[in-house]
Amino acid sequence: MAESKHASGSIVSGVAGRYASALFELAQENAAIDDVAEKLAIIEALAAESADLRRLLVSPVFTAEEQVAGISAIAEKAGVTGLAGNFVKFVASKRRLFVLPAMIRDYRALVAQAKGIVNAEVRLAEQPSAAVLDDIKATLREVADAEVDVNVKIDPALIGGIVVKVGSRMVDSSLRTKLNSLRLAMKEVR
Repeated sequence: MAESKHASGSIVSGVAGRYASALFELAQENAAIDDVAEKLAIIEALAAESADLRRLLVSPVFTAEEQVAGISAIAEKAGVTGLAGNFVKFVASKRRLFVLPAMIRDYRALVAQAKGIVNAEVRLAEQPSAAVLDDIKATLREVADAEVDVNVKIDPALIGGIVVKVGSRMVDSSLRTKLNSLRLAMKEVR
């Protein structure tokens, strides 16, 4: 898979990475990084809510003209204009809408890197209270010594505890992992 190395030092790969890098560079030149990110988030949210939009994005039965017309109407109605709107239409014209979610993800990663924001994934057995989530974010900011974008995922299979992944580092203090360790230790005793 081809890799594109952006001037700021991040690496994104494949078709999605190349499109995201090009969009990021255009957004930088036009001082529109945050505007583009906000408008792409609108498209992403709409796709999450609408099965019809997801079908438009991934189905090969639509022609390029139909995809451009459909995504243009949706973008216009949602207020996704300017660079982000033109980007989405361009992607549709190239029959690459099926890769749009990955392009948005890669664009977001480039923005985060440019702003010095560290991404963290936090898995918990149940939805935390606002106070607990604030404590987790504060701790991660302190440990990472940077602003942290926290993505919380609920995984009831953990039983309890927490699993945190920041970059290539992972801390697993879930009850499931502790029980598995105890189970292994008990087998060794026999």
